[in-house]
Amino acid sequence: MQALCQIVIDQYDGRAEAVWESARNGEELVANLRALPGFGEQKARIFAALLGKQLGVQPPGWREAAGDFASPGSHMSVADIDGPQSLALVRRYKQEKKAAAKATAPEAAPVAKRPKRRSRA
Repeated sequence: MQALCQIVIDQYDGRAEAVWESARNGEELVANLRALPGFGEQKARIFAALLGKQLGVQPPGWREAAGDFASPGSHMSVADIDGPQSLALVRRYKQEKKAAAKATAPEAAPVAKRPKRRSRA
């Protein structure tokens, strides 16, 4: 958190909103977010979608930069949550995605058991 705050102070004159307000396009928006501590590619795209869908931060190309998370009517992430019903839809999407990944994952090889050590007492 301290590193994030330091970046906001050093690079954005202490104005958190400048992270997105300074972006001239969607790619720059995602790049600004991705440069923040704790933001990888997916989280940056989700946050860009949240900004665009819920807060009206929509620089040119924001939907393309945010990818599937910016799709109208989707229920994939926090960007789509605006109440209990949409929260339930996002949870269901995530459960289905997790189940699909589990179904296609190769089974783990059984772990060989070590023989028990004999006591030398």
